[in-house]
Amino acid sequence: MTTDQSSSGKGRMLTGVAWAVLLLGLWLWGRDLTDGPGGSAAPTTGDVAAVGRPLLQVELPDAHDPVAGVRPGRVDIPSLGITAPVSARGLDGTGAVDPPPYEKPREVGWFGDGTRPGASGVALMVGHVDTQSKPAVFYGLSSARPGEQVKVTGADGSVTEFTIDDVQVFSREKFDAKKAYGPREEGRAELRLITCGGTYDHAAKHYTANVVVSAYLTGAAEAPATS
Repeated sequence: MTTDQSSSGKGRMLTGVAWAVLLLGLWLWGRDLTDGPGGSAAPTTGDVAAVGRPLLQVELPDAHDPVAGVRPGRVDIPSLGITAPVSARGLDGTGAVDPPPYEKPREVGWFGDGTRPGASGVALMVGHVDTQSKPAVFYGLSSARPGEQVKVTGADGSVTEFTIDDVQVFSREKFDAKKAYGPREEGRAELRLITCGGTYDHAAKHYTANVVVSAYLTGAAEAPATS
């Protein structure tokens, strides 16, 4: 083996290790997301039978080329009536991505060490489904359907628009981090929105599943010029 081949092999190995570590953290994240107060008695997964089922006669637009991506400041899902501020979140002491605090139930967390919305890859956002007493920001997320829009406004005022192309529920026991967080199509700019799903297990004190909404970039507008 030549020196160049050896270096290339080591690079691929390190990349694989980094990906495995990231997936482990995201798997823990997916599990931790199901831990919550379970205060709301209403269903948290909407029409479970429809989640993940392709809808007929839904014509999806072409993907927009990835852009540079910026730090997100707000996310809007008009069809669900969701408008929420976005804050960057890191990892907690266990290596899992730290969701927004329960004291801020209307806030969405973005994995700040990952992809920025609009850039090539998968940008990850998470929000709580409820608190002890009321619904939280992603309470209605499972009602999202393919073809609906998600708009992310950057801290600089730019807007990236995503189109939902898939909604799935992953059970806690069979959570697949690569399938949930990996790209659906290589080379696209994608977005994942994640919250709790299934039912609340009061004995175990966690939800039984995660709702994962997948979307891809279909439009981008630069920040308005300042005078």
